[in-house]
Amino acid sequence: MSLPCRRTVLVTLATLAASVAATVPLAAQAPVAPSSDTSAHHESQNFFARLGRAFASDWNSPAYTPPAPATAAPASGSAPADSTPPASSSSVRRALPQPFDSPPFPTAEWQIGGTPIIGDANALGYGPLMEAVTAGDHGSWWKTSRIQVYGWIDVAANASTSKTTNAPASYDIRPGHVELDQAVLYIERLPDEAQTDHVDWGFRVANLYGLDYRFTTMKGILSQQLLQRNNEYGYDPVMVYADIYIPKVFEGLNVRIGRYISLPDIEAQLSPNNLTLFHSLLYSYDPYTQVGILSSWKLTKNWTVQLGISGGNDAVLGTTDARPTGTACIQWINTSNTDSFYPCVNSINDGKYAYNNLQDFVATYSHKFSEKWWTSTESWYMYEKDVPNIAGNVTNPPPTEVGANGAFCNAGQPTCLGNEFAILNYTMFRISGNSFLTFRNEFFDDFKGQRTGYKTKYSEDGIGVTFWPNKIATVRPEMFFEHSYDLYAFDNGTKPNQFIGAIDVIFHY
Repeated sequence: MSLPCRRTVLVTLATLAASVAATVPLAAQAPVAPSSDTSAHHESQNFFARLGRAFASDWNSPAYTPPAPATAAPASGSAPADSTPPASSSSVRRALPQPFDSPPFPTAEWQIGGTPIIGDANALGYGPLMEAVTAGDHGSWWKTSRIQVYGWIDVAANASTSKTTNAPASYDIRPGHVELDQAVLYIERLPDEAQTDHVDWGFRVANLYGLDYRFTTMKGILSQQLLQRNNEYGYDPVMVYADIYIPKVFEGLNVRIGRYISLPDIEAQLSPNNLTLFHSLLYSYDPYTQVGILSSWKLTKNWTVQLGISGGNDAVLGTTDARPTGTACIQWINTSNTDSFYPCVNSINDGKYAYNNLQDFVATYSHKFSEKWWTSTESWYMYEKDVPNIAGNVTNPPPTEVGANGAFCNAGQPTCLGNEFAILNYTMFRISGNSFLTFRNEFFDDFKGQRTGYKTKYSEDGIGVTFWPNKIATVRPEMFFEHSYDLYAFDNGTKPNQFIGAIDVIFHY
């Protein structure tokens, strides 16, 4: 993450699990149908009346509906219902079947970053805002254009044994607070990558306001909010990119140009795409976004190769911290669709100390045991060279970069290698059609203290629930325990342990 930084409502997980266990039964994936309130007889109403009807309808509609007996070609969705426009009726999915239902899971696909799903129409359903828009006078244009405007508001609260800060836990660093984590507006068009008869295109502009901007900031893009003024809340255009889909190059080629999320990681910056509210240490301290060009080559249904070049991690081209940085990943999915292996050289260049100039080598293995159980394990090794010594055991060390820590080097060393290792596991159990449990365990070793500010090892164990009471709300209570082994690293270095209970509610529109 770009800076090491981060409530009072604690909901008992067992109670919530019991309350949702009797809800919609488990079944195979089904797309979320658009609200009937977007039909033609509402076109005469003004926009706000249509919007109110759409919200009311979706509030009273289940997020997950078991599919009717299959009598036609399978539906082609690839993302949560709040995030994609309807599929082209002529497009039939060419990729392997989706392994998960979304909702309740954040995504229906195996993890892969930097590209839409090649072989899929990348479409599923509308949220209430677009339901209201497409029921108006210009609805047919919006449907034909595949352009969609949508988003969410995420409000969170936590209670912690720490008094001054929850860091190095993130994102919610203030103990005992209610926070606006994210207010997000997306404007996007997803390319239809199931069809093979023409080049298609897409784009995304993702606007984020809230506490979480502190963890997405890229140096050179409105970064003065954090690096100069340390504003608690701020705005970040976290993704601004274009996609070009070229069929008939193997199984398809996607080229992404602009600012995009760094490719690896089980977790995600945007709340609906994440498995929990709080993030792991592994995710909190690795690269977040890059500006560059990334190509994703679908060689077969089982193999995808990704190659790209960017200006580096969290530093825009034109700043002194930017430098040519390579990215190379490969994804393998087995034919039975129960296993995914995704190793990446996420960022490689000269490795010299700069703002988040991390050399990042990462791999994720995921396995689906059944329709209810699946697991994903990620590990990385990162480093920067020539990191200034801040241990106080050397005279005249080089100055540190604004917003980037130094390292606790050996005595007499003006600089040293700042390196880290982490391994993380998520295991999910689906309680019902619209809810699941998440178990998270990790180990993190900040060898020189260059990422967290403490030269110590950490472990973390936690549990959370994700519950969709309807189509436009997601509720996520959780609790976890963290321990630092070599130094007191919690509550500003005064405690070896930290326990946090938290909950957030995401309202989709």
